[in-house]
Amino acid sequence: MEFLAPTTWADALAVRQEHPDALALTGGTDVMVEINFDMRRPPALLDLTGVRELSDWSRDGDVVRLGAGVTYTRVIEELGDVLPGLAMAARTVGSPQIRNRGTVGGNLGAASPAGDSHPPLLAGGAEVELASVEGTRTVPIEEFYTGVKQHAGRPDELISAILVRSPSGPQQFSKIGTRNAMVISVSAFGLALHPDEQRIGTGIGSAAPTPRRAVEAESFLSSALDDLGLWESRGALPDSLTREFGDRVKAAASPIDDVRGTAAYRLHSLAVMARRTLTWAWADYAGGIT
Repeated sequence: MEFLAPTTWADALAVRQEHPDALALTGGTDVMVEINFDMRRPPALLDLTGVRELSDWSRDGDVVRLGAGVTYTRVIEELGDVLPGLAMAARTVGSPQIRNRGTVGGNLGAASPAGDSHPPLLAGGAEVELASVEGTRTVPIEEFYTGVKQHAGRPDELISAILVRSPSGPQQFSKIGTRNAMVISVSAFGLALHPDEQRIGTGIGSAAPTPRRAVEAESFLSSALDDLGLWESRGALPDSLTREFGDRVKAAASPIDDVRGTAAYRLHSLAVMARRTLTWAWADYAGGIT
C-alpha cells in the first residue's frame, strides 16, 4: 500500500489528481479501523493530517468556514457558541482520544449514515466545499450524500471545508445508543430553529441509507408556527403540534434491522427525539436564548 503525505493544499490536490483511487484521510479514526480489521485495502492512502490549511476555521459575517481537518475537540472548545448543534454532536463522538483525532471533514468523507456530524449539518443548512486542481465548488449538504457511504465528490476532488451559517435560533442534537458516547448511534436527530426565515431545519441519522432531512415535517411545523403566530409570540407549543411533528419525522425515515437495533425501534426513537429536541429548542427560543 502506497502512503502519500503532502504538506500543502496545492500538493494535496496535485497528488489527488495523480492518484484518484487513493483513500483520503484526515484523522483516520474510521479508515484505520477498517484497515486493521482487513475490511478495506486501498491501493494508496492520502494522509492529509500534515496539510495545515485544512485545520483552519474562519468567520465571514454569519458564515463559518470550517476546514475539513478541524477536529471534534476544537469544534467543542472553539465553536460551541458559534455552531451549537455541531458542538453538541461532537461531544458524543467516541472517546477524548477519538475527538482529538477525528474531524468533521473525515466524517463527511466516510459518508456513513450513522455519522454524528451529519444531522446538525443538515439541520443547519450547511454546504460542502469540494476542491480539485481545476477549481472549487460547493454542494448543498442534502445533495452531498448519494448512497450508503457514498458522496457527490469526484475522484479528483477532496473535501476542503464545510460552510455553515451561525444560527439565528436555538439548535439541538440527540442520539440513541447503548450509552451517550463511544458508540455508533442506533438513531440520531438534529434540529435547528431559523426564526429569521421562520423555518425549521432537521437532520436524521442512522435511520436511512443516507443521512437526510425530514422535509415534510419541516414544512408542516414551520407553517403551523406561522399560522398560530408563535414565531412572533414565542408562546407555548401545543402538545398536539409536537406529537404531529414527531410522527412526521418518523415518516421521513426508512431504517433497517441490524445488530444495533430494529427498524421499529429506530422509528420510535426518532419520534421521541424529534419531540424532545423541539421542546428543548422552543424553551430556549421562548426564553430569548439564541
